[in-house]
Amino acid sequence: MDFLKGLAMGIGAIAPGVSGGTLAVIFGLYEKITDAIANLFHEFGKKVKEFFFIGVGGVVGVLGFSHIIGYLFKNYELEVKYLFIGLMVGTFPSLRKQANKKGFQSYYLIPFTLTLIMAVLFAVLNNNVAEGSSIGRTSFLLFVLYGAVIGFGTIIPGISASFILMYIGSYGVMIEGISRLNLSVLIPAGIGFLITVVGFAKLINMLFEKAYGYTYYAVFGLTIGSILSIFPGFGISWSHWLGYGLLIGGFALSYFLSSLDKTDHRQKILKAEQKFKN
Repeated sequence: MDFLKGLAMGIGAIAPGVSGGTLAVIFGLYEKITDAIANLFHEFGKKVKEFFFIGVGGVVGVLGFSHIIGYLFKNYELEVKYLFIGLMVGTFPSLRKQANKKGFQSYYLIPFTLTLIMAVLFAVLNNNVAEGSSIGRTSFLLFVLYGAVIGFGTIIPGISASFILMYIGSYGVMIEGISRLNLSVLIPAGIGFLITVVGFAKLINMLFEKAYGYTYYAVFGLTIGSILSIFPGFGISWSHWLGYGLLIGGFALSYFLSSLDKTDHRQKILKAEQKFKN
């Protein structure tokens, strides 16, 4: 299961309109991952064991599916986007429960609303993005920048790194470099990715520690708003009807999987045991 979650997050990191950070939130891994990165060398061996299969899945998702992602979004973009939306919406009840883990205050709706508006504005901006030519944009420092953009989209829910790369005309050259395992692309991009992820993880981890409710509702707003970035609109074609079916199927699957939250299940068992003792 951890491998599949990492796989999906890796795919989300390179898929147009999808945020790896959003998928991390959906899978209930976001807080754990940011905390692990922010405190990387504290119980390092334990962290390696806990996140090993997630990391392997993420690498496979990025390297192994770059060709497939390009093909699917080129030939079945509408259907794939509906599937992603269904998978995302199906987890919202569990996300709300996670956000309220330490209690709910009406003030939490302020950061929620602000980040939701930010995500909507970002979605509107994306509608005006067209991928430009990437010819000549292949210097080492620029690849470091592109890697930093991917890291930004991975660690910040609701932000699609792919759309940013499209906006600056570099998505094509990055996907080509990744799919061909071109080290002149992978090494500098990896450097930029690590710099961004580690830097933002420390900041976000501090926010979770100091203001859990405010931070999680801000992340929740970004997650909900990110749907607008990939929503393909309504229609009555066969592709749309297939998309509707995938949306419903994706919703049912993710809702079922999110209801199997092991942490929540353990908490219920502990409560039951406590009641029995009393």
